[in-house]
Amino acid sequence: MAKKNTYNVTLREKSANDKGKKFLYLDFYPPVPLDEPKKNKKGKLIYETRREFLGLYVYEPIKYNKRKNAKGEVKEIPVYSADVSINETRKLHNENTMKKAENIQALKYKQLNENSDLTEIERRLIEKDKQEKAKGEQSFIEYFRKLADKRKNSNHDNWVSAYNYLESFTNGKLTFANLNERFLEDFKEYLLTTKSNRSDKTTLSQNSAVSYFNKVKATLKQAYKDGILQTDLNSKVQPIKAAETRREYLTLDELNKLVKTPCNDNLLKRAALFSALTGLRFSDISKMVWCELVYVEGQGYFLNFDQQKTKGVEVFPISEQAYSFTEGTQNPKDMEQDKKVFEGLKYSAYANKHLFQWIGAAGITKDITFHCFRHTFATLQLFNGTDIYTVSKMLGHKDLKTTQVYAKIVDEAKRKAADNIKLDL
Repeated sequence: MAKKNTYNVTLREKSANDKGKKFLYLDFYPPVPLDEPKKNKKGKLIYETRREFLGLYVYEPIKYNKRKNAKGEVKEIPVYSADVSINETRKLHNENTMKKAENIQALKYKQLNENSDLTEIERRLIEKDKQEKAKGEQSFIEYFRKLADKRKNSNHDNWVSAYNYLESFTNGKLTFANLNERFLEDFKEYLLTTKSNRSDKTTLSQNSAVSYFNKVKATLKQAYKDGILQTDLNSKVQPIKAAETRREYLTLDELNKLVKTPCNDNLLKRAALFSALTGLRFSDISKMVWCELVYVEGQGYFLNFDQQKTKGVEVFPISEQAYSFTEGTQNPKDMEQDKKVFEGLKYSAYANKHLFQWIGAAGITKDITFHCFRHTFATLQLFNGTDIYTVSKMLGHKDLKTTQVYAKIVDEAKRKAADNIKLDL
């Protein structure tokens, strides 16, 4: 009868590409048979292995540099971080991780050498370890792509853009096991410094970086909920701070100039003025159908629809002037209910060209995009005394803080107006 092998199981460390970290793995001697043959880097099938990576890492021992202070006293300064709390956190991480790794090592030894003596609890721990390892080997890139595919319209496009930057940064290769805070901080820095995919000469805007990194954080949050991630990485990483942007708007005089100025794309003109009188986004206007418009005798017109961006159900009145730009019959019920109100309206570089030409023909020198008509609605409402809570509701904002940006614009304009009158004293 052949003598059964006695396996040695040694816990070892391997330096990681991530500076200051080491991956933990088990070293078997003699090599252990694989459940299924695998291909090595050269493409050759192997039937046994000496290594099993645990998907765990520890920080390298904190190194210190000696520095003299102003009094000539020698002080030891940590190389990796001068923040004592961070060093203590790393020390605690190492202790907890090593305990976990040593438990896995002990179980693996018993599994290989004394399999019949494993308790039911130990068998479950081994099975759990296998499951966690399998989850760690899943592709985070692929998981992100599947979440992106579930999104619709403009939100889907935004997710796809975020996916493209993530794929470019990782070369399409990133497992859940390789996700950590350092990687996320590096990706954050990449987004803030990389060139825009739209132009090799332009750096990606900060607010685009904010949006794309938030998509990654949302994916981490979902992965934690799905049980793929064992730790809530999302909560450990701060988002990119949004840059304060100037929200351009049109004055009432400028709007009236646009009404009187011809536009090569009349559909675009009507949609833009409709936005200025309702505050609706381009995405909501382009998808709006006649069944969402209602006329009530003695009360006027109302819009009942699902917001494309916030997914909220909104019902609010619109003026007769705003309704006139739809070119519908007096009662929207007489229109084809499933047909789009602004049929054929699409976002494109060609449409933008007509928009810029129309703005210029009206003698307006401001940098106006379609979204500025929504800003115009909010700003003019506040200028004319509408309270900020009502404006917030009409814009469909979930948070009043979002609307307060417009109040700030109005306050600045009022301050400028107040300073226009000066006496010769």
